[in-house]
Amino acid sequence: MSDIRTNWPYPRHIAHRGAGKLAPENTLAAFRHGASFGYRMFEFDVKLSGDGKPVLMHDATLDRTTSGRGRVDALTLGEIALLDAGTWHSPAFAGEPVPTLAAIARYTQANGFLVNIEIKPVPGAEYRTGAAVAFDALSLWEGAAVPPLLSSFSEVALEAARLAAPNLPRALLLDKLPPDWLDRLRRLDCEALDSNHRELDARVIADAHAAGFKVLCYTVNDPSRAQDLLSWGLDGLITDAVDQIEPQS
Repeated sequence: MSDIRTNWPYPRHIAHRGAGKLAPENTLAAFRHGASFGYRMFEFDVKLSGDGKPVLMHDATLDRTTSGRGRVDALTLGEIALLDAGTWHSPAFAGEPVPTLAAIARYTQANGFLVNIEIKPVPGAEYRTGAAVAFDALSLWEGAAVPPLLSSFSEVALEAARLAAPNLPRALLLDKLPPDWLDRLRRLDCEALDSNHRELDARVIADAHAAGFKVLCYTVNDPSRAQDLLSWGLDGLITDAVDQIEPQS
């Protein structure tokens, strides 16, 4: 069992994509907004630009959250840097750029924040993205007291991350829990399960803990549901509702 599992260093409350829906997701503005509510850990999505650079973006296309159009991997990092990633949310954030993984590494480490990097490949680039993001994270967080937690729905990406940076902790994201979910965690040498919260109850969390795994879940925006999950021993709760669910110290 890894030291991370036995000495879990991450807070129980994690801001989703920065500050979820209160600021443009996956931007530095969102991170700053989440931090203003006391959050010390941030989940965000990373994929590769056309020239192989890790940038923060959830969708495979640019249309929803930027002034760009088409596939993320059709543009170079320089072209993505020119896009507006804030106006879609509200005028107050007009001109907000798409951050690089390097920019987020600088910001979070300078402020003592922790991160959960979701590896979110464009279709067909699962292995390349997993390896590249893990390798860059290893370099960008070199010497950090607490490493970034890597997660992905793609088992191919997680396996690539394991081979590229075996010492970085990993969590398998699952929208539905298949019967062999524990075997999948073991096969990928994960530290944690990261599940849709609707799949969790006290028994699932207890089973994961008994097998030596931590349990995180997404995306919990109801304070009463959050209280139930935490009372069952949940190790990490990912939320948009940073203004309604107060993080524990």
